[in-house]
Amino acid sequence: MKKGLLVLAVLTVGVIALLMGGCSSYNHLVTMKQSVDKQWADVENVYQRRADLIPNLVKTVEGAANFEKTTLTEVVKARQQVTNVKLDAGGAPEDPAALKRFQESQEALSGALSRLLVVVEKYPELKANANFRDLQAQLEGTENRISVERGKFNAAAQGYNTAVESMPARLYAGAFGFHPRPYFTAREGSDTPPPVSFDFNKPAPVPGK
Repeated sequence: MKKGLLVLAVLTVGVIALLMGGCSSYNHLVTMKQSVDKQWADVENVYQRRADLIPNLVKTVEGAANFEKTTLTEVVKARQQVTNVKLDAGGAPEDPAALKRFQESQEALSGALSRLLVVVEKYPELKANANFRDLQAQLEGTENRISVERGKFNAAAQGYNTAVESMPARLYAGAFGFHPRPYFTAREGSDTPPPVSFDFNKPAPVPGK
């Protein structure tokens, strides 16, 4: 009888320990998921800031005599494509294909802006325009922030994904809605911000060079 009670007590203690460990692991996942979602919100904010600067940039450039309309059209279309890419609300995306579409549209806009600023070198009146110079400075700062926030997001996602795939969380993470999050993928030259050149005495740098 005493032996049976001892076994029961040991089993009870084991179950309690497992429950406590599971609760601790669950709470840790919640904290890490919130960190990933917060970093994703920061990424969206800096991309949105860039998108908000573009209408004023386009309006300013349009005022230049005989400015190349094709370059402006590319920027406007690229911005529209960015706004058309819809991701699920409520946190960082779980679908790698969705994040890839988002990244590709943003990089297309970066490329269009870089080409626009190269063309601007041919227009002294624009380079002397105080409003244009201010917009350039804001864009440069925003591009730098985009690079920083993407790096922070990838770091947060890596930590969260490691926790999700580790034991014991791996046994129950999916059932409770904890799924791995995709990363911003690297490409040649992605370790530095897109080339937004403000030195009009030399050509804009080429990514990866």
